[in-house]
Amino acid sequence: QVHLAESGGGLVQPGGSLRLSCAASGRTISTHTMAWFRQDPTKGRDFVSAISWSGNSTFYSESVKGRFTISRDNAKDTMYLQMNSLKPEDTAVYYCAAAYFGRVESGDFFFFPTDYSDWGQGTLVTVST
Repeated sequence: QVHLAESGGGLVQPGGSLRLSCAASGRTISTHTMAWFRQDPTKGRDFVSAISWSGNSTFYSESVKGRFTISRDNAKDTMYLQMNSLKPEDTAVYYCAAAYFGRVESGDFFFFPTDYSDWGQGTLVTVST
């Protein structure tokens, strides 16, 4: 089992930036698809972004496309989410997730939380004045 730990959340003003990190331990995640999901108290867990095992393919929800950038460093077993131009509606708990789908670059299963086997505890991002 992979243990995931998010960091980098906090309070930021609208228009600001944050960088989230997700560090893995216990097993390497170099062959895993990785993703970020977010959840606020009124909604379910929504897809934000995913990255293939190689890092060559990335995917974003329409609400964050052009503002967020996902990346990974397999040598460090770490994934990142650079969040720019933050909006109040980005406020949520952000979770990182990992799953082994085989060494694939894309698939519908990238986007659904039920397809991921390992999760972090979440980090709170609050965008407010």
